[in-house]
Amino acid sequence: MLMGMTDLLYARAQMGLSLAFHIVFAAAGVALPVLMVLSDWKHRRTGDPDYRKLSEKLAKGTAILFAVGAVSGTVLSFELGLLWPEFMGRYGEVIGLPFSLEGVAFFTEAIFLGIYLYGRERVSPGLHLFSGVMVAVSGAASAFFVTLVNTFMNNPSGFTATASGPTDVQPLVAMFSPGWQYQTAHVLLSCYQASAFAMAGIHAFILLKHPGAAFHKKALSVALPLACLTALLQPLVGDLSAKHVAREQPVKLAAMEGHFETQVGAPLRLGGGIDVPKGLSILAFGDPNAEVKGLNDFPRDTWPPVAKVHVAFQVMVGTGSLMALLALVTLWRRWRGRAWPHGRGLMRAWLVAGPLGLVALEAGWLVTEWGRQPWIVRGVMRTGEAVTPVPHLAAPFFTFTAVYLFLGVTVLFVLWRQVASTLPGAPPGAPSVDGKGSAHAH
Repeated sequence: MLMGMTDLLYARAQMGLSLAFHIVFAAAGVALPVLMVLSDWKHRRTGDPDYRKLSEKLAKGTAILFAVGAVSGTVLSFELGLLWPEFMGRYGEVIGLPFSLEGVAFFTEAIFLGIYLYGRERVSPGLHLFSGVMVAVSGAASAFFVTLVNTFMNNPSGFTATASGPTDVQPLVAMFSPGWQYQTAHVLLSCYQASAFAMAGIHAFILLKHPGAAFHKKALSVALPLACLTALLQPLVGDLSAKHVAREQPVKLAAMEGHFETQVGAPLRLGGGIDVPKGLSILAFGDPNAEVKGLNDFPRDTWPPVAKVHVAFQVMVGTGSLMALLALVTLWRRWRGRAWPHGRGLMRAWLVAGPLGLVALEAGWLVTEWGRQPWIVRGVMRTGEAVTPVPHLAAPFFTFTAVYLFLGVTVLFVLWRQVASTLPGAPPGAPSVDGKGSAHAH
């Protein structure tokens, strides 16, 4: 298959690989500062040193992931210009504002992360906590502005299209293209959800092996509220996003649902074998008798890759539903008076659910990117028109694949050392946040 790939497919594959790699670190960079601040706030409120230790560990993890995210994000910015010069040449001025604001947010996050990491004993407690809040706000702002660019690519606005390129550019209109509020909320929630579920899964795994580990019980008690809240909010925001897609991108909705024939009162197909009467019309338009257009109503050369989009969408919805169900069970048990981390059965469920947030996150981005094809800017510029004419794109694809594999393994090793230093029975010299060993007195 690789031998038969064209340069366009290599360019798309390289961009997809870079995005799939970067988004994991970007999501953690958005969410870990929130968990870090929550832990710090709990320490200040209770005086419990375990919460301080947790906030320091999360700060260290944030710094590691921030560094890798900066590298992979820089690679992405170069790839936009090198692989897609026609797109950046024509639409650079249209999407330049959100990219510039993302840069400001990035540098703001770096400055306050430095203050938080190294200023605990050097600045006032209030300023130190404020710096953590600013790291969280800046990380969210960075993701917000980048997502606005993707929203523009899905629903372009703020310019007049001509044969020579866009004219009458209105940067603010382009930045806040139709549906921006749904897509940005969906993305930000997915970042918090994926990271909180991953953190909960890690600490659930350790608690199953070491049930009396107080530090990990407290860490789980920090992660679970955020995980449960986002798991329940995400389906609501996702529903609003899907309704917008139904109105503005009906061919994408048809691909997501594997819907070929236009129908009034269209059924919702679950798992390929169960039909919910009029379910799709209700979900897409809030009307059981609404007409839902099928793929056959659109020219074949404007179809996205239907099978890929449909499977990715089913994975996203399926994993999201499982996480929401687990959140409901956990909150019900909490309401019944049980402690947050309670019961080996529930702990196993959180262990299994740990990766689901990342799976849903990646699947959601595949739906967004595959579902927009064959357009790089929907309805205006096709992906094939934007790709570089430079040949032999297989070489950078395989080079960057090797680099990402190396970076991924290295980051996992470094993060595991951070987790391992908190395990019961870890040697006194195990690495800690300040690099002076876990026996260092705070």
